[in-house]
Amino acid sequence: MKRKLLNVKEIPPSCSYCIYGRLSPDGECILCIKKGVMRTDSSCRKFKYNPLNRRPKEKPLIPEMDEKEFEL
Repeated sequence: MKRKLLNVKEIPPSCSYCIYGRLSPDGECILCIKKGVMRTDSSCRKFKYNPLNRRPKEKPLIPEMDEKEFEL
């Protein structure tokens, strides 16, 4: 099965995965070269997508199954 690539135009702009933004040491805001300190969910006109800054969502934990659940 071929995996679809993500179209850059479909990605909503966010400072957290912009070329110019870096995560601050406290992890609560973005340090932007162009605009200064920004919130993680904000964006500006200078936004350029950087796929290496994007963090994938964590996989949900699968609950443990008991043998009783599979008995008839």
